[in-house]
Amino acid sequence: MDNVSILPPGSIGRQFIPPEFLPPGQDEYHFRNIQAPHPAGRFRHLRSDEVERLVKNSNDCDNWDQLLVTDEFDPGQIKNSKFFGLVRIGRLRNMILEHHDFRVPTGITNSSIVSCDIGDHVAIHGVRYLAYYIIGDRCILTNIDEMNTSNHAKFGNGILKEGEPEKIRVWLDLMNETGCRQVLPFDGMIPADAYLWAKYRDDRPLLEQLKQITQNSFDHRRGYYGMVADQCVIKNSRILKDVKIGPHCYIKGANKLKNLTIHSSPDEPTQIGEGVELVNGIIGCGCHIFYGCKAVRFILGQNSNLKYGARLIHSFLGDNSTVSCCEILNNLVFPAHEQHHNNSFLVASLVLGQSNMAAGATIGSNHNSRANDNEIQAGRGFWPGLCTSVKHSCRFASFTLLSKADYPAELNIPLPFSLLSNNASRDQLEVTPAFWWLYNMYALIRNSWKFADRDKRLNKIQNIEFDFLAPDTVEEILSARQLLQRWTAQALGRIDPQIQAPTGEECTRLGEKLLRESDPRLKTLEVLGENMEKSRRKVVIQKCQPAYRAYEDMLYYYAVNNLIAWLQAHPGAKFHDLSAALKNQRQTQWVNLGGQLIPAPDVDQLRSDIRTGKLSAWPDIHNRYEDLWKNYPLEKQKHAWATLTLLLDVAEPSLPQWHSALDRSLTIQQYICDQVYISRKKDYDNPFRQATYRNQEEMIAALGTIDDNSFVKQVRQETEQYHRTIGEIRQRG
Repeated sequence: MDNVSILPPGSIGRQFIPPEFLPPGQDEYHFRNIQAPHPAGRFRHLRSDEVERLVKNSNDCDNWDQLLVTDEFDPGQIKNSKFFGLVRIGRLRNMILEHHDFRVPTGITNSSIVSCDIGDHVAIHGVRYLAYYIIGDRCILTNIDEMNTSNHAKFGNGILKEGEPEKIRVWLDLMNETGCRQVLPFDGMIPADAYLWAKYRDDRPLLEQLKQITQNSFDHRRGYYGMVADQCVIKNSRILKDVKIGPHCYIKGANKLKNLTIHSSPDEPTQIGEGVELVNGIIGCGCHIFYGCKAVRFILGQNSNLKYGARLIHSFLGDNSTVSCCEILNNLVFPAHEQHHNNSFLVASLVLGQSNMAAGATIGSNHNSRANDNEIQAGRGFWPGLCTSVKHSCRFASFTLLSKADYPAELNIPLPFSLLSNNASRDQLEVTPAFWWLYNMYALIRNSWKFADRDKRLNKIQNIEFDFLAPDTVEEILSARQLLQRWTAQALGRIDPQIQAPTGEECTRLGEKLLRESDPRLKTLEVLGENMEKSRRKVVIQKCQPAYRAYEDMLYYYAVNNLIAWLQAHPGAKFHDLSAALKNQRQTQWVNLGGQLIPAPDVDQLRSDIRTGKLSAWPDIHNRYEDLWKNYPLEKQKHAWATLTLLLDVAEPSLPQWHSALDRSLTIQQYICDQVYISRKKDYDNPFRQATYRNQEEMIAALGTIDDNSFVKQVRQETEQYHRTIGEIRQRG
């Protein structure tokens, strides 16, 4: 087959849709007219004087009868351009378009236009090849090598067009390099959809139904045009092929954009900058992609950023995320992920969001010398520190912080809010549970606030739980407390000959007694974790008793705050009403579905409804997410009530117990306030930090004082309000 074929004259702009794929009784402009409907009589043929003027201005057309214009048409605005096929030009008169400090006259100059609809008052200059596009009003297109749409364009969707073989379908290989968790990308896909599809691989009927739903969500017929919506600016770019662009999008200096849907809006414009290459993807509103980034087979969520040479390959990056200078390969990353610095690498992972990766962190390895089929799963708040290296396969509980180290073996960390340290000198892994709560309260509280504050999405397709204390983390804390109880009892059994090695419930009761009563023997115990590292070396649990108490404080704080929220939502309610409204069996299994927490039985029902066809379209599934979110506050409050009864070890707390819990929660809030101040003050008291300043005055001028810190002030104000709220709740009885 010839690489370059010879066609007869007059072939340009004709037979866009192969004859065998034309809808019966329709012409090749059928879908174009559906995409860009025009009122009858909007367009007319050129007058002879207008043709004469166009020719005089060095324009050429293979058939002037197919160049249609409106009554508001100035032929002097078109110069040195060529037209092929049916071209319809909207209102065009002499004016200037301005975008930022860039001004250009309206019109079409030095361009080749093939079978396009062009909106009102556009500026198209130096577009060497513009074919099969619908251009909106007041668009600026200048200095572009090629803008072309194929008749089988899919605009980033993982569908097939008529006559296409299955082998060319575009999949995303998420969470695993082998493709064993592949999903079909589609316009409107959110992390919850990807998780359902990638995670439940044993549910074959579900997978088949999701594939069918996706294929049926889009017209599989050929002949749809690329679209550039109103007030877009595209300049100094090379190749755009099979791209659909939303309004007010700004593209400058892009190298290659192919098979994409780029969402944008007047209030959430998307921007794409210099040297960018994007292929086979979906981009959400409000995104910024700059400075040589590469993305191939990807979905980028709303209000997210790719910067400074970042590479996003076979990955889904959730809303409100920013990545720079790094490589993200074969991942499903939930919203609010940050990966800003050089040389970081994330591969074959599921990261549940609100995460941060430091410079030089390498999470996952491509191969174990046998097969590249390993995975990493990290809970919310995952934070691998500077130059951290972690190999497959690993699992991390929520808010796990990894100190700088090369971790030599696979890990399974069930203790949330922990600090991991690889003590190479002692050849042991050290884990400090509840580290964030004990030693870095400022970061913990601020991060929770920060993620919510930075959620600038105007159209929230899915709601996200940002609170660090929620049913998922609370259940992890409850499980972690049982582990600490057991491991503490086992540690005592190893050194005390009076105690036989405890097992089962006996072990749990003994550990709880030791941790609660501040047994002096705790100071001499070496508490060892089990099944946390695939190695023969010790895993040492540090600060076991303070962590245990911290976990308990976190549980009380969670329970009381959510019960207060219920009472505030019911102004006339009293304490005894809580039980009637919220009493239930504690839901222990929760699924983080794309950042939204859902009880596991509800996820099972969702899957069943998809399998049976009760939910037969993606909007139906998304509506179910929304319905479940509406139920979530009450479900969380029920979980909080059950948590409180568990802490108090009663079927139903008494009023004095409730007041005691309120007092304890108030004490915890004051502790939070104090620790936010103390943990931040460490930075001000650090003599090495002070060493970079000439004197104290310079430091204060540069940084301000700790008491001027805006977040410290905010937490103090919240604490004062908390005192007033507790007082009001106590008065209700």
